[in-house]
Amino acid sequence: MSLPIPVQTFVLLLLSNIFMTFAWYGHLKFKQSALWLAILVSWGIAFVEYCFQVPANRIGHGYFSAAELKGMQEILTLSVFAVFSVLYLGEPLKWNHWAGFALIIAAAFLIFKK
Repeated sequence: MSLPIPVQTFVLLLLSNIFMTFAWYGHLKFKQSALWLAILVSWGIAFVEYCFQVPANRIGHGYFSAAELKGMQEILTLSVFAVFSVLYLGEPLKWNHWAGFALIIAAAFLIFKK
């Protein structure tokens, strides 16, 4: 039995965002490492990210529009980043971060409005 398309899309985009967040921001804990090494490792992580992101968009497109896929992507990106920022980087989010994220989520909600 196959999972419904929305579930497949969501799970693949969630996994994609976890890898993407580490590729983009994980190296910030290792500033003593050479920049070229951080870039190389980030590219490797980003490759894995694309292995989830491309299938997510292929599977989801048709059920979701491209704009809806992008809206879902942004909400997941913010959610994963918020957890990452606090737990991995040890940087708490302030009220203005949460307010900005809420506005982006409101914008994504409008994308899904029929």
